[in-house]
Amino acid sequence: MGTTLAVILVFVFLGLVVGAMYNSLVRRRNEVDNAWSQIDVQLKRRLDLIPNLVETVKGYAAHEKTALEAVIAARNSGMAASANPHAQASADNAMTGALRQLFALSESYPELKANQGFVSLQEELANTESRIAYARQFYGDAVSTFNTAIQKFPTVLLAGMFGFSARDFFEAEDAARVVPEVKFS
Repeated sequence: MGTTLAVILVFVFLGLVVGAMYNSLVRRRNEVDNAWSQIDVQLKRRLDLIPNLVETVKGYAAHEKTALEAVIAARNSGMAASANPHAQASADNAMTGALRQLFALSESYPELKANQGFVSLQEELANTESRIAYARQFYGDAVSTFNTAIQKFPTVLLAGMFGFSARDFFEAEDAARVVPEVKFS
């Protein structure tokens, strides 16, 4: 009777340990998903600002069609990008480059730089870029914690059995790591 009780207690203890490890992996996976959704929200916020920015610039620099088309194409690419870090990073890189071109264009048009609507949109984009940078950092931290957890022993055994797999980091190209410069003169 004592041996049976000891075996039952060992199995109960192992069940509790496995349950705690599983719950920890689920919590970390959900943290990664939440962090990704924060990036997605900020990228969509930036994409929503683009049409207003393009319309404002059109009024002052209508003949600068190439820069405006690049921004529109980058926005469309961002809207169509699948919800994975690699596709979003690629679309984000294109958007960053197009915005950089657009802000460089504004240097040639002093009346555009003086337009309150344009200035407000630049401020909103600068704030959004800061939020995107923070969301990326939060996501990277969550991915790192999750990936480390599923690779550590003994959790690696449980992670494999239940299909937990490593998540990708959101990596921008070197050129896209620079926040677009916003100047008010």
